[in-house]
Amino acid sequence: MLIFFLVVISLFTIMLVLMEIGRRVGMRRKKLDATGANAGLSTIDGAVFGLMGLLVAFTFSGAAGRFDTRRQLIGQEANDIGTAYLRIDLLPVPEQAILRDDFRNYVDARLAYFKNLPSDGMAAKTALDQSIALQGKIWFESVAACDKANSSATTVLLLSSLNEMIDIATTRAVALEMHPPIVVFWGLGVLVLASSLLAGYGMAEAKARGLLHMLVYSAILAIAVYVILDMEYPRVGLIRIDAADHILMDLRSSMK
Repeated sequence: MLIFFLVVISLFTIMLVLMEIGRRVGMRRKKLDATGANAGLSTIDGAVFGLMGLLVAFTFSGAAGRFDTRRQLIGQEANDIGTAYLRIDLLPVPEQAILRDDFRNYVDARLAYFKNLPSDGMAAKTALDQSIALQGKIWFESVAACDKANSSATTVLLLSSLNEMIDIATTRAVALEMHPPIVVFWGLGVLVLASSLLAGYGMAEAKARGLLHMLVYSAILAIAVYVILDMEYPRVGLIRIDAADHILMDLRSSMK
């Protein structure tokens, strides 16, 4: 979260500096050529500001969509695990206790992975490795238990639900790494800074510095960039997806 604040504060400060530089350049240009200082610049200004608005909307929409997808996947994983856990009842009683214990450990490992992911990479990796090992263990034990049950219906129901439980873990891992190319963020930053320079140049006609407009313009764009970054990495900043983890926590509590 700290790095996001530093990025936004730095962006806000640089925008103010560039607006002042653009204003002074514009004032100097007007002294040299009072009538032609702004000739033909409206087209360039419109293109830059239009492209910046388009890129802000594009990155914001993409970040919001990915945020919602990741939140929905938490609920889907809870459903898949819960379904597989309930279908353990189809197995012979002696095999049920071991599998139920493994399921509880599996959910604990999944919760530990996402809890430690933003702050402790080693602990997160350990939890991830543990969950992957438990996937294999649960599958192996389930196949053996289905053989003892000697029921094709039980085999189909249990193993299909286990397959979905394992698949959703992979899907969440892929969703976690889905981000726009880094060049998109660099392009957004460049356009925001370029627009600040042009905005400052356009303010050169005023005799007094429009400090309020400069502050509001810089603050709004800096906040917009922060919100985009925050939604893109929802376990780091203020806009967090952690609240949805209670679905898995509730599932874990229900596993008696």
